[in-house]
Formats: sequence, structure tokens, C-alpha cells
Amino acid sequence: MERIAQLLFEAHSLKRLPRSGYQFLGSGRESVAEHTFTTTFIAYVLSHMVPQADARKLMTLCLVHDLPEARIGDLNYVQKFYLRADEEAAVDEMVAGLPFGEALKDLMDEFNRAETLEAQLAHDADQLSFLIELKHLADMGHAAPPTWIPNVRQRLRTDFGQALAEAILTEPSDQWWRQKFIDRSEQTK
Repeated sequence: MERIAQLLFEAHSLKRLPRSGYQFLGSGRESVAEHTFTTTFIAYVLSHMVPQADARKLMTLCLVHDLPEARIGDLNYVQKFYLRADEEAAVDEMVAGLPFGEALKDLMDEFNRAETLEAQLAHDADQLSFLIELKHLADMGHAAPPTWIPNVRQRLRTDFGQALAEAILTEPSDQWWRQKFIDRSEQTK
């Protein structure tokens, strides 16, 4: 049980680990855990859009995809030009002694290989999470996000991811709550 408790504390540390790419964007911020929540929720949505996908596996891939960052940090694209994190060693040590360690390692390997439908959808969920943040920042008037959006869209792997990206980019990010006020003001006319 001690190893399981240690893993839980390790996962918990992702709440305090900032995603590092925002320094180049010039605005926005989120922790790895915040990103993981959005990514996993997108996976839930995708599992309903793609019923042939194993929903549990898809959501689990998203839940664990950035877990190694508790040990290696969140390396952004610039840092990856100069640094090579030994993610394999980090994962091996992270899962050592866990009764479900091999299963956890297999999930992270599957995500990284991106060969299965679930792993491809998980990659899309990962990118769509960032796309949602970029769209929100763009809607708030920040200048840089529109230049980043095409790069993020390019990384989407499935037609389902592309379709969801299109909807995200055409829908105002505040429409979900503003609609209540729009509807209410039209009713009082």
C-alpha cells in the first residue's frame, strides 16, 4: 500500500506543475493536472462520438498520458530541441513495485505509440484541450493564439478530432453561459 500511496502523491504533484509552453504564447496558464482533466473530459465526449472506441481505455489513456511529467517536468517544444528526458526510465521507476505497474506502463506505451484507435483519439483529446485554451484566449482578445491554432489542428489524427476542432473554433467560448442572458433578454422584449 505504501507504493500506491506514493504514486497517488506523485500524481497529486501535477496540480502544482505548470505547463511550460505558455511562456511562448505570452498569455494563459494551467497546471498539468488542469490539462489532464480537460483532456480526459474530451475523451469522455469522444467516446460517445466514436462508439467503436473502448471508452474506459480512451479515458484512462488520457488520465495517465502526462503522469511521467511528475518526474521529468513538462518540456515544451523548444526545450525538446535541446533536452531529452528519459521518460522510459521515469515510467519504469514510477511503476516499480505497483501491483498494477505493468498495466500502467502498457497504457503509457500505448499512448506514445499512437497505433490504436483509442490512442489516436487520446492524442486528439490532448490537442483539443490546448485548442480550447487557445480559442478562449483568442476570444479574450489575445493576439498570439490565432497563429498557434493551425499548428495544433495539424496535429489532430482523426476525422472526429477535426470535426470537434471545427466546432470549437466556430463557437464563441462564452456562448455556453451568455446564451442564458441572450435568451432571457429576448423573452422580455
